[in-house]
Amino acid sequence: QVQLVESGGGLVQAGGSLRLSCTVSGRTANTLRMGWFRQAPGREREPVIAMSANNGVTYVADSVRGRFTISRDNAKNQVYLQMYGLKPDDTGVYYCAGGPNDGSHSAGGYHYWGQGTPVTVSS
Repeated sequence: QVQLVESGGGLVQAGGSLRLSCTVSGRTANTLRMGWFRQAPGREREPVIAMSANNGVTYVADSVRGRFTISRDNAKNQVYLQMYGLKPDDTGVYYCAGGPNDGSHSAGGYHYWGQGTPVTVSS
């Protein structure tokens, strides 16, 4: 059974940085396309960034381009979302997701989901 557990969320001031971690169990993370999604209050869940099983970045939302990066540590079976230059609009619950390499970048393209970790950016 594949499980994803996010950690690292919290409260940060605008302009600050935060790194989220996603620990994968039940399957090696480098066999999955991994992505990060977020959901702001009253809004739909949206894709933020994704990387293929062979570590190529396959998707970056325009709103985070140049500020957010995704990486993977195969030894720890973890995936990270590094966020710089945070803005109040980045506030939301951030979800880690895993799926097949050829899936779509929408939520439907992922089979496995974490429970989410909240990020609040104060102005």
